[in-house]
Amino acid sequence: MLEGLMQHDYPLTLGHVLERMRGMNGDGEVVTLTDDGLRRARYAEVAERVDRLCAGLRELGIEEGDRVATFSWNTQEHLEAYLAAPCMGAVLHTLNIRLFPEQLEYIVNHAEDQIILVDSSLVSALEELAPKFETVRHFVVIGDGDAGSLPSVVRYEELLAAQSPGFAYPRLDERAAAGLCYTSGTTGNPKGVLYSHRSNVLHALGACLADSLGVSREDRVLPVVPMFHANAWGLPYASALAGADLVMPSRFLQPEPLSRLIEGERVTVAGAVPTLWLDLLRYADEHEPDLSSIRLVACGGAAVPRSLMEAFEERHGMRIVQAWGMTETSPLGSVAHPPSEAEGEERWGYRSTAGRLMPLVEARIVSDEGEEMPWDGEATGELEVRGPWIARSYYEDPSTDERFHDGWLRTGDVAAIDAKGYIRITDRAKDVIKSGGEWISSVDLEGELMAHDAVSEAAVIARPDERWSERPLACVVLEDGGSASVEDLREHLSDRVAKWWIPSEFAFIDEVPKTSVGKFDKKVLRRRLEEGELEVAGEEVTAS
Repeated sequence: MLEGLMQHDYPLTLGHVLERMRGMNGDGEVVTLTDDGLRRARYAEVAERVDRLCAGLRELGIEEGDRVATFSWNTQEHLEAYLAAPCMGAVLHTLNIRLFPEQLEYIVNHAEDQIILVDSSLVSALEELAPKFETVRHFVVIGDGDAGSLPSVVRYEELLAAQSPGFAYPRLDERAAAGLCYTSGTTGNPKGVLYSHRSNVLHALGACLADSLGVSREDRVLPVVPMFHANAWGLPYASALAGADLVMPSRFLQPEPLSRLIEGERVTVAGAVPTLWLDLLRYADEHEPDLSSIRLVACGGAAVPRSLMEAFEERHGMRIVQAWGMTETSPLGSVAHPPSEAEGEERWGYRSTAGRLMPLVEARIVSDEGEEMPWDGEATGELEVRGPWIARSYYEDPSTDERFHDGWLRTGDVAAIDAKGYIRITDRAKDVIKSGGEWISSVDLEGELMAHDAVSEAAVIARPDERWSERPLACVVLEDGGSASVEDLREHLSDRVAKWWIPSEFAFIDEVPKTSVGKFDKKVLRRRLEEGELEVAGEEVTAS
């Protein structure tokens, strides 16, 4: 082999991201919304605080490989932890603040966290759990709020103030662990995904590609997606690498403060799950904030209704782009930018897919019999992926090895892929509906139902049927003041989906249950159906 004359031993580590913030991107800005208004800091200042945080963590006994957990909102301090822990050789473990207490107890102990950085507004959620944490030695409290009954408390700002400027960063292997994020799995215990420095750097570069999120120095990025969820979709690292400003919403995730942030800070890129944008759309239609600065909203976590994308684009000049990924994929796997030659309905057809595969991400679809299916846009099977930012196993959990085989991650999504590499997700493997031997896509049905003016949310589950084995049951949430009958909704679907897909029964509910990261939690609906708690309606219902 004739080897190329490149510096192959040059490691791809997050230290490069930190040094760009310190130097050529030093004039970039972090804006954090607080109770007292907006707080601003330049990237160079943030980098100097990262040095002090590293020194403080070292003083508290953190060594290379130790897990440093965060329990926090999207803030400047959380960004500082994002850089400090991995750059000093430790592992950043972002704790999901919405998990049930027993899940938090499990993942803190499973990860063997040594320190937890906790926002003072969230202290109460950890007080009763603290005695059950087996390895946690200190709680570092961010903010001026009461530390409650937490033991071994250190104040974040006092920790930083006690340190001298500068820090002697170690030279790290790019394959070293950098971050740990546990899935919000709907069955069994959460599963840990252990990111490497190399995977985070390559993923950040991927997010900067024009056919991806296109994050650049000209952008002002609003990560509404929580920083505890798959690295906030890579937006913090991509922004710091490119020099884009970051606008941090903290705990102010309601439509009114978010719209003020977008308008006042002239945000250009944002990311969050569809349910948040549905709420913001209702607010924007009523109050008409200026959202025109946004060039791209990355939306994922669940299928994005076409009606939502159209409404924002037509009424507010804001472009929502659907993306697909999961905690195990860091998470960007595909982004739905349509081909330049596509127009009209064809263009919307592409935008309504899960998107085109990212560079460096490979995929295949596999039938129930293990046969690899063609990329013809029609054949479906379970989507499997691999690539440099795709997990190869879960952290210390061999019981889940069936999710990984032959170097591929089994995603659990049922999909088709066309010749251009666009993925169309038809269902989760656990959510598929097989009626009379034919598959029905709950994802497509939900999207078409949410296109109805009176429907706020819709989730479709399988209902046992003596004749057809299963039939779809549509669980529908109506807009405030909206009304619709079963026949109204069936008529609405009549020219949108195959006739045999149309549900004959509907359950009108107050809210679709959500997981801790905002995805529809259909297992709750299935349980309510089994226990007779879902009332199937056939008459017109008006939302109160």
